[in-house]
Amino acid sequence: MGRGRAKAKQTKVARELKYSSPQTDFERLQRELSGATDDINGSDGFADDGEYVDDDDWRR
Repeated sequence: MGRGRAKAKQTKVARELKYSSPQTDFERLQRELSGATDDINGSDGFADDGEYVDDDDWRR
């Protein structure tokens, strides 16, 4: 017992996510899809320090 309040909160959050429509910046989306590189840190928005990280590095 006592799950009613938690379930009601989950239902409320799920409804907000389902029915809300976030504001979309279509101009930025167009630039991203066209591959334009006028962003501050590059085309993907992430700073690249030029260092390659091996995926299997965690095993060593």
